[in-house]
Amino acid sequence: MALNKPISAIVFDAYGTLFDVHSVVALCETLFPGQGQALSQSWREKQLQYTWLRSLMGRYEDFRELTRAALFWAAEARGLELAPASAARLLDAYLKLAPFAEVPAALAALAPVPRAILSNGTPAMLEPLAATTGLAQHLDAILTVEALGIYKPDPRVYHLAVEHFRCPADEILFVSSNGWDAAGAKSFGCTTVWVNRGGAPLEQLAVVPDAIIGDLSALAPLLPAR
Repeated sequence: MALNKPISAIVFDAYGTLFDVHSVVALCETLFPGQGQALSQSWREKQLQYTWLRSLMGRYEDFRELTRAALFWAAEARGLELAPASAARLLDAYLKLAPFAEVPAALAALAPVPRAILSNGTPAMLEPLAATTGLAQHLDAILTVEALGIYKPDPRVYHLAVEHFRCPADEILFVSSNGWDAAGAKSFGCTTVWVNRGGAPLEQLAVVPDAIIGDLSALAPLLPAR
């Protein structure tokens, strides 16, 4: 279904949408044979939980430290002894995540519409990652929650895109693979596309995305003629 409304900018979630957070599985498996997939999954789930919990508690910690805490929790929960050297290797791998295969071409196909990242990550995590993967050439900005000290889906996070691009919220097309994130952006007022890579059910949050796609290669055809 085409999006029959003006779009002034396209804003992407980073982790899980542009970058594959589970590209660390191979290293997890090398360090903990037979546990790689499960460790990666637990790590990601706890990382997200900590963003929500710290926001509710009013106890912000930046995404790098939160990711570290989630890793140690996930390892302990699975009965794994995480040596400092192994932890350092895994955290370093998170700074070198691979983009999903279709992402570079999908971003290029959206030009000349301005494109940006809006992420829970820190600039120190995201800017080198965008540069080394070549995605920076397709992005006009990298916006993060760091200055706000609170995480998605707080409405103030999505307002960062409105402030940056100086346009109404519904002219921001927000794209995320996280259903709860797409719901948060839609609740704020953005036009939203949910990239449902895993065939998950729709979040029951009384808001629905404007479109659902399987991966980012299907995004450009949704846009109005430009």
